[in-house]
Parts: sequence; structure tokens; C-alpha cells
Amino acid sequence: MTERKPPGVSFESWVDKQIREATERGDFDRLSGAGKPLPHLDQPYDEMWWIKDKMSREHLSCLPPTLALRKEAEEALEAASNAPSEAALRRILTAVNERIDAALRTELDGPPLNLTPFDIDEVARNWRARHGS
Repeated sequence: MTERKPPGVSFESWVDKQIREATERGDFDRLSGAGKPLPHLDQPYDEMWWIKDKMSREHLSCLPPTLALRKEAEEALEAASNAPSEAALRRILTAVNERIDAALRTELDGPPLNLTPFDIDEVARNWRARHGS
């Protein structure tokens, strides 16, 4: 006795056929990430994962402007301390000092800024002392 399929139902759906034909053509052979485990698979589920992932990829922040500037100033001071030259140190701190000055002249949203521009000469003296210059 042969099996009869119900009318309108195929053993291979249209989607399955598209996948099979693409596989036969080799369309999936050079996909990036093929054969690698899915990222974050071992971490607990977070319903906001896709937002956090996009923000990370796009280098976005949701910090209030005052906190973002504090973070930027902290990172600038660290970068200046590790700068390859005193000129690079001065460029880094001058740029962040300009943003701090601008923020002090205007009122930014968020908690108080609690920042003053860096004393570039003092930071440069400390840098020279560490680098034997």
C-alpha cells in the first residue's frame, strides 16, 4: 500500500526547497560565523540584549551628558598618562579641557559635572618624571 499525501501538503515546503537549493549552489559555504558557536549563548537571558549589542557596536551611550563627560575626562587622563610623547599628552588634555570649559559655560542635563579643566602643565610634569625626561 502506498502512502498518499494530503492535498496541498508537500513533503518539502517552499522554504525547505529554497534552503536545499541554496545549499546545493554553495551559497552558505562562506558565511561569516559559520561553524562558530552563537555569541553570548552561555550568558543568562536578557530581554534587552539586542539593544545593548547595538549600542556596543555603534559605540553609543545612554549616560546623561554630565556623566558622559566625566567618563570621557577620566579616559582622557588615562590616555594622557600613557601617551607616547608630551605633545600627545597636551593634545589629549587640551581637547578634553575644551569640552569641560564648554560644559561649565552651559548647563548640561544630569547630576552636577564636578569637573574642572586639567592642569596640563602639572600632568606633563608628572609624565616627565615617570618617563625620565
